[in-house]
Amino acid sequence: MARSCPYSPPDAYAELRQGPPVKVRIRTGEAWLVTRYEDLRQVLMDERFSSDDTLPGFPVRIQLPPAPRVMSFTRMDGAEHNRLRRMIMPEFTARATRRLRPEVESLVGRLLDELAAGPRPADLVTRLSLRLPSLVIARMLGVPEADELDFAELSQEVLSQDASPQEIYAAFVRMTEYLDRLIAAKRAEPADDLLSRLATRYMATGELSHEDCVAMARLLLVAGHETTAHQLSLGVVSLLRHPGQLADLRRDPSLYGQAVEELLRYWSITQDNQVRVAVAEAEVGGARIAPGDGVILAYPSANHDETVFADGARFDIHRKDVSRHIAFGHGRHLCPGAPLGRMELEVCLRALFDRFPALRLADVPEPVVFRQNTINYGLTALHVTW
Repeated sequence: MARSCPYSPPDAYAELRQGPPVKVRIRTGEAWLVTRYEDLRQVLMDERFSSDDTLPGFPVRIQLPPAPRVMSFTRMDGAEHNRLRRMIMPEFTARATRRLRPEVESLVGRLLDELAAGPRPADLVTRLSLRLPSLVIARMLGVPEADELDFAELSQEVLSQDASPQEIYAAFVRMTEYLDRLIAAKRAEPADDLLSRLATRYMATGELSHEDCVAMARLLLVAGHETTAHQLSLGVVSLLRHPGQLADLRRDPSLYGQAVEELLRYWSITQDNQVRVAVAEAEVGGARIAPGDGVILAYPSANHDETVFADGARFDIHRKDVSRHIAFGHGRHLCPGAPLGRMELEVCLRALFDRFPALRLADVPEPVVFRQNTINYGLTALHVTW
């Protein structure tokens, strides 16, 4: 949907929230668009709405090959979803995230050293935002650091809405072939990383197939890199646009956790790829949804719903109701990487503004360039100086 202001959700959402879900046209036909907070929560908790992208009517938003299990457990329901999801959950607990924090702080420090030594103005998207999540997820999975730039590019190609199906499929194949080789190497010589643990704990016993491990790794790379990178860029530009709130953070760094939650709520960068298909008749917000009907969940709309978030169109790090946001989803498909994403954002934003107290938008013709027609909202460029 069109945005009259790139710093705000699509205008149409405010009006759509006044009524029941409506049908909209998508590339593969039609689907219901759900825009109200309570309606989204209902769908996310209701087993009459399936995540299985092989079912008829499923609203395809990511143009990947139409094969079962291609998106791992995110496109599964029930026991099989739970079985595979449980295999990676120990890697993303709050405790595991705390153990990883010193390494993330070290990576951030290294990137900021390189930023300080480099030219000005600097594009923060390419110099920091895209690189940090790649480094973090690469360390977790055991991907060699030398491959980080290739994965950043591949993940963006796979999620593109502008590229042709042929281009998307080619990127998908290259990523899959790489992970196939990497996992085979981990099975032969395990190390201290997530893929090695999956190989030794679950693949060795036959509980996890090689193909499912590849799909799981591909999901974590794409989801862990793409979302955090663009949320970080948007976080920086938001705080630069609200100097009073940035000053509050400098006076009281304990507010960074709260600020991250507000950034997640305000931007809700997953635009329209959180989708379901009805497997039984259901009523949502006054709309009768039939079996086989696709449903698109408008997170940016729900997290600006005025009935839940007072003055929801306003960015405010002091917001009291922010903990109710659903930027990471809700229910059985709540994003497993939420603790890691929160920690990366908090560590990086705090370190960046501490290291560069005079950070500001550069005096160039277009310092902030927004991405257009993409699954996840974000920036293609953020030119800053200090």
